[in-house]
Amino acid sequence: MYKAINPSTGEALKEYPLHGAAEVEGFLEESFAAWQSWRGVQAEARARLLIRLAELLERDKNRLAQLMCDEMGKVLREGVSEAEKCAKVCRYYAENGAAFLEPRSIQTEAAKSYVAYRPLGPVFAVMPWNFPFWQVFRFGAPALMAGNTILLKHAENVPGCAEAITALVEEAGFPDGVMQNLRISHEQAAKVIADSRVRGVTLTGSTKAGRTVAETAARNLKKTVLELGGSDPYLILDDAPLAQTVEACVTSRLLNAGQSCIAAKRFIVTEKIYDAFTEAFTKAMQAKVMGDPRNESTDFGPQARHDLRDALHAQVQESIRKGAKVLLGCDVPPGAGAFYPASVLAEVKPGMPAFDEELFGPVAAVIRAKDTEQAVQLANQTSFGLGAAVFTADAAFGEKLAADALHAGSCFVNDFVRSDPRLPFGGIRESGYGRELSLWGIHEFVNVKTVYVK
Repeated sequence: MYKAINPSTGEALKEYPLHGAAEVEGFLEESFAAWQSWRGVQAEARARLLIRLAELLERDKNRLAQLMCDEMGKVLREGVSEAEKCAKVCRYYAENGAAFLEPRSIQTEAAKSYVAYRPLGPVFAVMPWNFPFWQVFRFGAPALMAGNTILLKHAENVPGCAEAITALVEEAGFPDGVMQNLRISHEQAAKVIADSRVRGVTLTGSTKAGRTVAETAARNLKKTVLELGGSDPYLILDDAPLAQTVEACVTSRLLNAGQSCIAAKRFIVTEKIYDAFTEAFTKAMQAKVMGDPRNESTDFGPQARHDLRDALHAQVQESIRKGAKVLLGCDVPPGAGAFYPASVLAEVKPGMPAFDEELFGPVAAVIRAKDTEQAVQLANQTSFGLGAAVFTADAAFGEKLAADALHAGSCFVNDFVRSDPRLPFGGIRESGYGRELSLWGIHEFVNVKTVYVK
């Protein structure tokens, strides 16, 4: 049973029964049959459907934002922005997908030789709750544009969001079976991955979940893309412009109540600016309003579930026990809802959960570095590699660090890390592999086929 529970109040909203084995078999058969025809639809026709889907997302953005608010506690204005971003990615692939899929001619001894891009088939997607629409459309728009079909297993706490997505795809005019919503258990998911009709698997979620899905997919020789956790370092160098830096760091740490894989997690500050940054940053974090995500005055809402809030608090308390200094928050507020306050831990060091693990909530870990060299070393002292940022008045030097010194899939200079349809997105090491978005995202689930004509 999938259960939607309002994390602001603890109120049970609705229960959704799991699909049985016969229903799952029907979904698989329908998805494979739909692919057989969808793969032959011209790119221009697929693009028109994506444009219509973008229009529907924009039309319904307020309703969808309310749904996200109810099921996982997202602040309404962030939900509206998420729906708009989904529309943007649909338009991006509608406008660029055909060019991305054009054959690439390569000169050889043949009369003609080229690389063609052809869809793989049904893609099984395991998606998370934190950005319940964006995560789906981030891979879904290019997958559909490429001619694949989608079997969606969404997070169990956002079943209404999953239903809304498939309803929008249907209303946009996509053929039956092109995108289907599977409410299934982990055991059922493993069987779906193993099914011969499924040709690819994508997961956004924890590193633990990624290992499990990758292992099952590997046993069955299925192509996978994994976007997993992160403990993103933000380097604050001696000459960083303080006001701009603090604003970007606070925005990144509290976006989506801190529940983002690419949120800033570890703030590594060089000695010269450490005290000034820590004071200004803590003050700015303290000024942010936690509360009902429906209110316009609220900056961030609750954590998505009580168990997630409690796990976060346990990490914080263990870090304090090991010597981290509390500058702000770090306590569980009384009352209903899975709320956790904006929190700042200082003097964080390796060996503490706040340094070694991902803190998936509004908790900032401030780390002291004696100089830039040590800051880079501490930034790379992690098992993750999703995003990183550098703040400095010397943009050219920051660019060199971003391009050459920091080990992550996305490295930003003087701004916070975020995804953009025009740029590839993904991580390395325990943050996963493969890329979404841009040219690289649409090529993940295609057959890169050599055609040679003598």
